[in-house]
Amino acid sequence: MASGQQLTRDDVAGIAAYARIALDDAELVEMTAYLNDAIALLQPILEYDLEDIEPTFHPIGDMANVMREDVPVPGLSLEEALANAGSREGRAFRVPAILDDGGGA
Repeated sequence: MASGQQLTRDDVAGIAAYARIALDDAELVEMTAYLNDAIALLQPILEYDLEDIEPTFHPIGDMANVMREDVPVPGLSLEEALANAGSREGRAFRVPAILDDGGGA
């Protein structure tokens, strides 16, 4: 979009159709104004001379996450895992039901 160019009602209708958003006539008028206002707020960015500026793809630059090697460690045995369970049933924790059985009340 060239500087100073406004979105038309048809532009916004096309965007809405592409995004599968149903807009009635009043909503199209409102959304057209809203989007044009949002674009106008961004216009000052076009005033900057960015000719020799490299794009930044991450705000921290060349930093990277430092991750340790993923090394498996021994887990708990079944008895250790269930040792502090409030209630257990065989090899599992026993917890109160949270889903309705469909029988109604």
